[in-house]
Amino acid sequence: MTPSQGPNILLITSDQQHWMTMGYNNPEIQTPNLDRLAARGMIFDRAYCPNPTCTPTRASILTGQYPSQHGAHTLGTKLDEKVPTMNDAWHDAGYQSALVGKAHFQPLQSTEEYPSLESYPILQDLEFWKSYDGPFYGFDRFELARNHTDEAHAGQHYAIWMEEKGFKDWRKCFQAPTGTGGRQYGAWNIPEEYHYNTWISERTNAILEDYAQNETPFFLWSSYFDPHPPYTVPEPWASMYDPDSLSLPTGREGEHEKNTIFHKITQMKNPDLAAYGLGDGKWMHGVQSHLRSESRKRKDMAIYYGMVSCMDHYIGKTLDKLDELGLTDNTLVVFTTDHGHYFGQHGLIAKGPYHYEDGVKVPMIAAWPGHIPEGTRTEALQSLVDLPVSFLAAAGIEKPQRMTGLDQSPVWAGQKDKVRDWCIVENNHEPGICEHKTYVEADYKLTVFRTFDDGELYDLKNDPGEFENRFNDPAYADIKIRLLQRFLQAEMAKEVLSMPRIAPA
Repeated sequence: MTPSQGPNILLITSDQQHWMTMGYNNPEIQTPNLDRLAARGMIFDRAYCPNPTCTPTRASILTGQYPSQHGAHTLGTKLDEKVPTMNDAWHDAGYQSALVGKAHFQPLQSTEEYPSLESYPILQDLEFWKSYDGPFYGFDRFELARNHTDEAHAGQHYAIWMEEKGFKDWRKCFQAPTGTGGRQYGAWNIPEEYHYNTWISERTNAILEDYAQNETPFFLWSSYFDPHPPYTVPEPWASMYDPDSLSLPTGREGEHEKNTIFHKITQMKNPDLAAYGLGDGKWMHGVQSHLRSESRKRKDMAIYYGMVSCMDHYIGKTLDKLDELGLTDNTLVVFTTDHGHYFGQHGLIAKGPYHYEDGVKVPMIAAWPGHIPEGTRTEALQSLVDLPVSFLAAAGIEKPQRMTGLDQSPVWAGQKDKVRDWCIVENNHEPGICEHKTYVEADYKLTVFRTFDDGELYDLKNDPGEFENRFNDPAYADIKIRLLQRFLQAEMAKEVLSMPRIAPA
């Protein structure tokens, strides 16, 4: 098949990055390379993830479907290999596809019914990974890792790369599987030349060189792990920022008095999770985000910022490589992350089952010389579920029938002000446990829970910090009714119709 004449696609993602940790948004952090990408393209100030956790959103980016549709609805679930991905469309158009870095489409545990390539013991069977060439969700090439910083889960292609580089003693830099190795904080003892940022950047650039030499059109996903905690990064990045110089966000006294029980739990020192239906092993991120001291939160934030700046440095090497290879003008580059992060906003730490802007709004940039206006910003709503549809559209490939996302390419090109009036964010941790959905539009945000009648309604225009829950406020009753109707209409609009109607009968 003759390759498409459309652009190459380079998707660069971070992991768990707050939308304000970009230099163009926040002068307290340095991201010179992402800033230069933004300067030659478009910044999206209202981009949202479809779920504030890794696996669901990453699967949505690959499939163009919401978590409730593709099935990988929370951590510990698996994206079924039978679910079609955008790689099918790339292959039909003559493109090659590749993934370097974090996948997280499968859980760390494996069962006979749901086997996982990202689980033990295969995770660290380096002989297996040296020869395994697929299948893996339609990617022609894939080089994987699983660990966040010094987690014990280091293995797969990342460990092979370290050993091939001569770093045979790499295990001393990672927590022992039993936990006996302890957990590092601040300065990570791994030499920067063996850090996974170095690996991801180097391998991304090597694949780009192969594609350029063979004149191969491509979709390449360069997938970074930082700044996802634990908070540790090699020097000098670990001490790059002075904790006392950073603006530490906080909650507001009494803000949870009108909120749901899930919000109240975050303020308790030792909550009885079973009393709230969260016992019996039904753990989830963020429910027990105990309040930390201000000094510890400042230190966490400073290290997190260092992780972002380190990652930015290595992303810059890939942007340089595009220039060096003459690929920049014909490559659509998008940078984003899978979900946000909390530094103390609303009394929260890291991530959890909450849909505040800090957790569900994400940084996003798109650049393509001559096609996306340089140095522009937009408030047009974006959902990460739109990415595959928009990528394919940029290459002149029709939207697959199974995909739910919208084609944002006219917005990216400056031809339309918007194509989306709403975004939906889902949570479905376990049946009956923290099941809720959020409807976001220009000025309002509404969250509805499946198992109880309480909810959230925020007036984003007049209360951008989301401190006043108006769900039960009589003054917002008419607005709530109107939002509930629009919410239902939006849910109907995102239903997947597996085939078109082909007969009048």
